[in-house]
Amino acid sequence: MPTERIRNFSIISHVDHGKSTLSDRILELTGAVDPRLMREQYLDSMDIERERGITIKAQNVRVTYRDHVLHLIDTPGHVDFGYEVSRSLAACEGAVLLVDASQGIQAQTLATTYQAMEHDLEIVAALNKVDLPAADPERAAKEIEQVLGIDAGEILRISAKTGQGVPSLLDAIVERIPPPKGDRSAPLRALIFDSSYDQYRGVVSSVRVVDGVLSTGRRLRFMQAGGVHDVEEIGVRTPEPRRAEELGPGEVGYLIAGIKNVAEARSGETVTDAASPAAEPLAGYRDPKPMVFCGLYPIDGDELPDLRDALDKLQLNDASFTYEPESSHALGFGFRCGFLGLLHMEIIRERLEREFGLSLIATAPSVEYRAYLTDGGVVVVDNPTDLPDAARIDHVDEPVLTATVLTPSEYTGAVMELCQSRRGEMQRMEYLSPERMELVYAIPLAEVVVDFFDQLKSRTKGYASLDYEPAGYVTANLVRVDLLINHTPVDAFSTIVHRSQADSYGRRMTEKLRELIPRQLFDVPIQAAIGGRVVARETVKARRKDVLAKCYGGDITRKRKLLERQKEGKKRMKSIGRVEVPQEAFISALRLDE
Repeated sequence: MPTERIRNFSIISHVDHGKSTLSDRILELTGAVDPRLMREQYLDSMDIERERGITIKAQNVRVTYRDHVLHLIDTPGHVDFGYEVSRSLAACEGAVLLVDASQGIQAQTLATTYQAMEHDLEIVAALNKVDLPAADPERAAKEIEQVLGIDAGEILRISAKTGQGVPSLLDAIVERIPPPKGDRSAPLRALIFDSSYDQYRGVVSSVRVVDGVLSTGRRLRFMQAGGVHDVEEIGVRTPEPRRAEELGPGEVGYLIAGIKNVAEARSGETVTDAASPAAEPLAGYRDPKPMVFCGLYPIDGDELPDLRDALDKLQLNDASFTYEPESSHALGFGFRCGFLGLLHMEIIRERLEREFGLSLIATAPSVEYRAYLTDGGVVVVDNPTDLPDAARIDHVDEPVLTATVLTPSEYTGAVMELCQSRRGEMQRMEYLSPERMELVYAIPLAEVVVDFFDQLKSRTKGYASLDYEPAGYVTANLVRVDLLINHTPVDAFSTIVHRSQADSYGRRMTEKLRELIPRQLFDVPIQAAIGGRVVARETVKARRKDVLAKCYGGDITRKRKLLERQKEGKKRMKSIGRVEVPQEAFISALRLDE
């Protein structure tokens, strides 16, 4: 296939602006899918994606249009999956920027467009949903011109749902996006930009050939991992997998090389010919840093090896997720996992439960702190139980985000109040248009991680949008709150909070646990403590057994003897009794809503 007839592009936009629907229309228009088999969100292969109506994994497909081969990569829109977008952009020469004509530019629109500009991609802007009664394409086009500097005259008007304007968008892709550059006679270099695990065939990798030719039967060297494998099958997705004899420069397809060890085909790996290898690997990707951490424990301890295998396979498919073994007194053995955000954490947990049939408990999410000790050492803390004693700590630094909120101007006050209540500091505030505001805050990650996004949506009736990026560390007055049940600390409930919020957090947790822990035959105290100081206490009252039920009349001393014996028994039980916290209590208490 001559490179001048190839176009590689991805579709980028804010959540729910119509990327997957546009992919469906392109598949229909180019005849890639039989009309009888067509369904909504055709490229979204996971059940979770269909149920939630969001894209989680980037998907690639090859279609033909006007004698040209188009390689389309459909990307996620949610801020937690921004890493998927950056990987997809590295395999493209252009991007279609979709903006909802009724909502205009949103926070994620800006973030993904700037990513595409960093990769020097040609951007084709299109306003989607122009058929909606609320659509205002003129206002949205002006906003794009003002904020992103894209000429309003070049912005296309389309409706991905009805198909209106989609042929002219395909024409614009062919005319404006440059063909890939690549030397067919150079040594082979191909970039793996995604992988998944098939239990029958091993690792299936998505590859973009940059130089040379990838063909079946060759021996390949994986440059970063150092492994050598024979090509078993290569092909293209149209969107069903179709075998091909070779892939030339600029082409995108899949590669199966009988790899069983998932660590050997990570995203960002460069593949070359084993006999005449390339001198330099391709740039690959920067590894994303996890921002949110939580412990995942199997409810049944025997499932630990299954959980390890499942995490291995998921990490191949999603390199932005990390894990390492840890143990807890309350929950036994499990793994400390790192995620890019709360939605990412929820999706991984749901995939583990669905795809691998595991039953899991997740501990409360925490972020990565840095504790500077009085002896000059530094401890990185992603599990609250690892925080050293207060006497050894000089100060603690916490991660901070630069959060960008775009909101209609009538909700500005509500957004500012929310950000300030979460210890945010305003950095910038400007009008994008008379009706739209952009607010930029420096805000601690720990405050964003639990339910900031939900609160933002509810205070602005769903109209505000949020994007954030890490902005380093700052010193803060932080303490660890421990929860003691019957005077025994339960490490799964420990958390690190700002001192000003420690008392209210302790009260909330003790009240919640009082309702969740079953009554025993003795009083069970539930305490929240900072170091040795108890800041909140609740008591689960004893269940009283009626030992006098068998006494009808008779001498009072007989009754008193029975009551005294019961009292002694309770006293002994309290000193040796252990309170088993039921699994449901862990699950409910760790879903702490405001």
